[in-house]
Amino acid sequence: MSTDRQYTLQARLTAEFIGTMFLLIGVIGSGIMAERLSDDVGLQLLENTLATVGVLAALILALGPISGAHFNPAVTLAARLSGGIESATAIAYVVVQVVGAALGTMIANLMFDLDPVFLSTKDRSAGALVGAEVVATFGLVAFIFTTVATENAKAVSATVAAYIGGAYWFTSSTSFANPAVTLARTLSDTFAGIAPASAPGFIAAQLVGTVLAVVAVRVMTATEPELG
Repeated sequence: MSTDRQYTLQARLTAEFIGTMFLLIGVIGSGIMAERLSDDVGLQLLENTLATVGVLAALILALGPISGAHFNPAVTLAARLSGGIESATAIAYVVVQVVGAALGTMIANLMFDLDPVFLSTKDRSAGALVGAEVVATFGLVAFIFTTVATENAKAVSATVAAYIGGAYWFTSSTSFANPAVTLARTLSDTFAGIAPASAPGFIAAQLVGTVLAVVAVRVMTATEPELG
């Protein structure tokens, strides 16, 4: 994703940090709230989904014009592979995304009177879950970049929110689709958590999905040469 106006690097990094932080506050916080409001796992997932969809749409609308609203190392990697961002900037984006995600998780834990960090014990190492992360990340990255490539960048917030909302339900992994989110979710032993031992498999799958999506977008957005 790109921006029409060139903001300073400090401005862009701050937007990425705050955006990723609030994304995790939304994901973890709503998961904890859902657990406390209901014993029905399906209802808990629905509540978690709705909160995530809402916060994603708001963050992309508000911060997209500043930083491109990546909030996700997979999106930043895709932007780098597509030539939309320089290597040094991409690395800086990933660093602030990871730090912001971790801080967001700790804030969410504290808001619900939990220890800021307590490692998750939720095992998500099954092969089907890892495979689902390839699918989830492929779809997220592919649909973001095709939306932008077809000159419909203003619709990205709707694309991301709608896709993640659906993917929470149609993927067995509940669509983490984000390495920074995956790492941060190891820090909370709550509804949205993932055991640290399960995280590497998820992250590897997300990277595979990202690369496949970049290739697919190049094919899907290729245009015919102009005649004359």
